[in-house]
Amino acid sequence: MSVPLALAVNAAANFMIGLMVAKFLGPEDFGRFALALAVGVVIQIACFDWIRLAAARFGASARSTLDASFAIFALVAAVLGLDFLLPGLDLPLSRGLLGLALFAAVVNGLFDYQQSLVRARFEDGLYARLLLTKNLFSAVLTVGGAWLTGSALVAVAGVCAAMAGSLASAHRALRSGVTPGQPPSLRLALTYLRYAKPVVAANLLYLVLALLNRSLIAERHGFAEAGQFSLAFDMGQRITGSLGVMLEVVLFQLAVRADGVEGSESSRLQVARNMGLVWALLLPACVGLWLIGPSLERIAAPQAFRGPFELYFTLLLPGLLCFALGAYAVAPVFQIARRTGPLIAAALGACAADIALLAVLPPNAASIAIAQTGSMAFGLVCLLLLALAAPARWPSLRDLVIPLLATGAMAAALFPLRSWEPGLLTLLVQILAGIVIYGAIVATFDACGLRAIALTVLRFRQPRLKSGQQREAFKE
Repeated sequence: MSVPLALAVNAAANFMIGLMVAKFLGPEDFGRFALALAVGVVIQIACFDWIRLAAARFGASARSTLDASFAIFALVAAVLGLDFLLPGLDLPLSRGLLGLALFAAVVNGLFDYQQSLVRARFEDGLYARLLLTKNLFSAVLTVGGAWLTGSALVAVAGVCAAMAGSLASAHRALRSGVTPGQPPSLRLALTYLRYAKPVVAANLLYLVLALLNRSLIAERHGFAEAGQFSLAFDMGQRITGSLGVMLEVVLFQLAVRADGVEGSESSRLQVARNMGLVWALLLPACVGLWLIGPSLERIAAPQAFRGPFELYFTLLLPGLLCFALGAYAVAPVFQIARRTGPLIAAALGACAADIALLAVLPPNAASIAIAQTGSMAFGLVCLLLLALAAPARWPSLRDLVIPLLATGAMAAALFPLRSWEPGLLTLLVQILAGIVIYGAIVATFDACGLRAIALTVLRFRQPRLKSGQQREAFKE
């Protein structure tokens, strides 16, 4: 199975698993479940995400140093978390949920690190296997636990067990074919940490921002309202994030390869082409999600979440689009240049915007969603301004305007369908019509070379980096 197909299946599976867990837990316990996982993700990013980023940027040659680093950081995180962090967290969660959140951070950090190593070796089959087995275990353990017990504690334990089970099932494959490299080096570890630290700090600021907003809703309006907000945020983030990751795992590796083989100018050109592709795919996807919102809520959202789901989903989508554009289109400008400090400045700007908006908006849950979106939009503006000062190449105006006009035409044509009776038939008509309208315009003008890429996909040819053909397909 190709990597893009595996990622598409993974995105669909995550979407369905999240909805089923929400259905079986209900708004209140789903609020606890989502908040516990959000805590785990914050810990994971703070402790382990630099290792994943280093594996993606520097390849399998860094493995011995990164393996040792992961073991040390896991031990430190466990000791500090159990002794200091968990008792000191001012969150309305039980110690059991917080302990599982810490364990989830370690296991998910290891899972993401192993995936990055697999991608660095271009082992597409193993990469797909890890994703699919994780989803299979999660469907059984996480959804099954939520269904049988209705407990957030059991559901979080299922998340941990699913990732651990996927890694255990592929243990031999993950270790086979790995040749011993240089022994672990503190100097290399510090080099990798310096490269990744600004990226990690920026991601951490955004995650803490989202966590604090969820906690604020739980404190002011209760766990049930936090669960309503969390389902809309998590579903939107999973869709936009999955689309971004599907592009990143291919496009960023192209830029890294160009940097190593042809030099910095070639890599900057590739990053510019990548920006256009991310824009051309994420913009219509997010506008399309808003257009199908009523039918998506009717079909996908559990009964107890309907009404608030569409409201929060609509308020959060623009912010999620801005965050995805920043992470997958603009941030690679700094990553490929190994000059990632500006990412922190943009994230600090987003935090400041969130605080300012919360101070002036009415004290209700919808205002917190608006503040979340406003902060991510301001973060993107800051990142773009900082990137303008960097030695970067940019997409052509044509590659930015054509997707924008095509998305506008799609929205104008499909907007009347939002008033149709929500349901499966309406959803299918909207999706098919949207694909036809947007696809026809983009294909006619061949924006971002998408016509050539689509033809490659339709012929079921998986381009290979080692032959150079994939890079040429994105150039055309």
